[in-house]
This record gives sequence, structure tokens and C-alpha cells, in this order.
Amino acid sequence: SSGINAEWPLRPGAASVMKCGRKKVWLDPNEASEISNANSRQNIKKLIKDGLIIKKPQTVHSRARCRKNREARRMGRHTGTGKRKGTANARMPEKVIWMRRMRVLRRLLKKYREDKKIDKHMYHALYLQSKGNIFKNKRVLMEHIHKKKAESARLKTLQEQAEARRNRSKAAHERKSARNAQKNAEMFAHIEDNVAEEES
Repeated sequence: SSGINAEWPLRPGAASVMKCGRKKVWLDPNEASEISNANSRQNIKKLIKDGLIIKKPQTVHSRARCRKNREARRMGRHTGTGKRKGTANARMPEKVIWMRRMRVLRRLLKKYREDKKIDKHMYHALYLQSKGNIFKNKRVLMEHIHKKKAESARLKTLQEQAEARRNRSKAAHERKSARNAQKNAEMFAHIEDNVAEEES
């Protein structure tokens, strides 16, 4: 050990030459006297070449177990109540869940508006309803949109049918009025003819 202690001043120089830390430098204890005579970087390089000074291999820090555990956690293992340290809100904040849900719903509304599936008025109404926590998820919002569109289409059909009925009844009324006017005109003409005959 006294020989190695004597060689300690060599360690920084050897570490510098090999570009590693001092702890990574291995000095051959059997060649202590020869190593202690080295007093320059050139000598140190020669000793390294001869194998009297060696750079120790890097310590293994395996991540195999870590990867294995991570894969297991992805399948739901090791995540029971005994493994939890923080509250549910600390582990997965409610705000983050809310933000994700809002972004999903708003993205869907934006896409539907761009694709002309909904107009700007329906977009605005559904946007505010989403903000008001009406829709639990994307599926519920899509179902609501389809229901609304079907309802509006049905109302439009009913309005068109009512308009057509009004137009038909109006046309019939006009025809009836025209017939009555014609009848009245004929009757007045007949009366006038009779009066003219009687006077003559």
C-alpha cells in the first residue's frame, strides 16, 4: 500500500492523459517502483501503452429492471392503494383532465364548422355548452350534434310542408274568389239584360 500511496501523485496526470476521473485509474501494484519513477506525461503514456496503468471500465448501471417495471405498470401492475403517495388530484390533476376534455371538444367543434357540418350559430351555442360542462366526452357531443341536426331538418321539413299547404289553400281561395266574381258578373249581366228587355 505504501508503494501505491507513493504513486498517488501520478493519478491526476494519468487521469488527464486518459481523459477520465482519478478513481478510474488503475496502477499495477506489482510494478510500483517503475510507476513511481514516471515524472512526465510522456512516461505516463509509455506506462499506459505497456499496460501498467489502465483505465477501469465504466460501472454498469442497468435499466433492464426499470424497463421491466415500467412495462408492468403500463399493464396496471404495482399501482394499487399501497403504492400511492399523493392524493388522486396530485397524481392526475382535475384541471389537466378538464383542459384535455375542453381541447378535444373544441377541436371537434372547429373541425365540424370548417367542414360545414354545423353553422356558426350552432358552433357558438355548443361552444358555450361545452364550457358549461354539458358534454361528458366527444361521443356525447357528436350524438347531441346529430340529434340537433335531425331535429332542425325535421322542423325545416314541417315548415316547408306548412308553407306548401298555405300556398295551396291560398291558390284555391284565389280560384274560388275568381269563380265567384265571374258568377256574380254573369248574374249581373243577365239581370241587366232582363231589365233592358222589360223597359223596351
